[in-house]
This record gives sequence, structure tokens and C-alpha cells, in this order.
Amino acid sequence: MDRLLVMIPLVLGAIVVALMMQRRRPDAPAQPREHVAPAQLDRSDFVRPEAPWLVVAFTSATCDTCAAVSSKVAILESPDVATIELEYTAHRDLHDRYRITAVPTVVIADADGVVRQSFMGATSATHLWAAVAELREPGSTPPGCGDH
Repeated sequence: MDRLLVMIPLVLGAIVVALMMQRRRPDAPAQPREHVAPAQLDRSDFVRPEAPWLVVAFTSATCDTCAAVSSKVAILESPDVATIELEYTAHRDLHDRYRITAVPTVVIADADGVVRQSFMGATSATHLWAAVAELREPGSTPPGCGDH
């Protein structure tokens, strides 16, 4: 009988713990982070602020895709188009200031620093060229040339 009196509270305690564990909700699944490009740049943060257009490649040394994108951006350099690559470890302040959360991120900004076009991830030279050409002279590219 003594054993039964000891076992009853233990069994009741186990039932209470089991019920509490059953009620416990699992943690919510992690939500994907939305990566967005900046909408505005301060042109004085970048090379040649007097150029009518600026193309910035935000990159990282650990990103395999970044080198290819950066070389495609560099080709766009002209008297009217300033280009720059901002590698994360060398320019962390600008990555943080413009809240860059994914690389490569390429932005094309006008003379006022308004970002008129952006690309995230691998980008073709054709898309970059077409975007800059269309922004500089609307209607200059055939329909569909710069579409993703």
C-alpha cells in the first residue's frame, strides 16, 4: 500500500509533464530575409560624383559570382558613367550605410543619386549594358533586350 501511495504522485506528475510538453508550441520557422537594393545614394560617397551616371557593384571577396559581375560593371566606365566596385571587407562602412545584405548587388544611380535600376546576383553584361543605355537614352534599346 505504501508503494501505491508513492507511485500515484509520480504517475500524476508524469502525466502533468506529458500534457505540458504536448501543449508546448514549436518555434516558428525562420522567415527568409528579403534582400533589397538601396533607393538613394549620396553621390559624394563614390568616385566621380560629377558624372551623370554611377554604377556601383557591392561585392565580397568570398563571393564566386562577384568577380564576374565586377568585371562586367568595369566595362561600362565612360566619361558619362562612373563605375566602382565596393568589396565588403574594404568598404564595410558603405555596405552597412546602404544596408547591403546580399552580394553581388549592382545599382545604377543618376546624377542626384536616385537608384534607377538594380540587379542582385549573377547579371549578364547584356542586361547591364541595356539598362545603362536605356536609362541614358530612353527608347534606345530594342524591347526585351534588358528584360530579366
